[in-house]
Amino acid sequence: MTITETPIDGLLIFSPSVIKDNRGYFFENFRSSWLEERGIKARFVQDNESKSDKNVLRGLHLQAPPYAQAKLLRVVRGSIYDVAVDLRKNSLTFGQYYGIELNEKNKTMLYIPEGFGHGFCCLEDQSIVQYKCSNYYNKASEIGVAWNDPEIQIEWPTKSPLISEKDEVLPNLSDFISPF
Repeated sequence: MTITETPIDGLLIFSPSVIKDNRGYFFENFRSSWLEERGIKARFVQDNESKSDKNVLRGLHLQAPPYAQAKLLRVVRGSIYDVAVDLRKNSLTFGQYYGIELNEKNKTMLYIPEGFGHGFCCLEDQSIVQYKCSNYYNKASEIGVAWNDPEIQIEWPTKSPLISEKDEVLPNLSDFISPF
């Protein structure tokens, strides 16, 4: 496993060592020591999975304390453009985003700490995303920032995304009061 730091503190890329032969492949997709060795204390308690078609855009979501979540994401099928936005108000990179393509071929994973808005846009039909969460989902703690916020300026890979009604009404960063 190769672990790479991004320009945003705490956001990590996990690139597994995939062993392939005539039977298929094998790789470790999670080991708690990978996080512990970096001082990360996240303990994952919930696994989620979503399936979406091309141009579906989900986000930018997060959970407010005390239900804040760190996440470890990977794509099982298809491909996505994955985005994490730093919403930690005292961070030097507050309001900045990091985007990466995750897909079934590269098997790359993204670790997103608490305090980041998260979203993704599917690049292929029937893309399946799995992610571990460090806290249980709590509907009353759902918060987020607009996917198309002009201040963040995310370069999404589609001009006509399919967005949920809930995501259409999320506030811009300038109206977002960060609890982090």
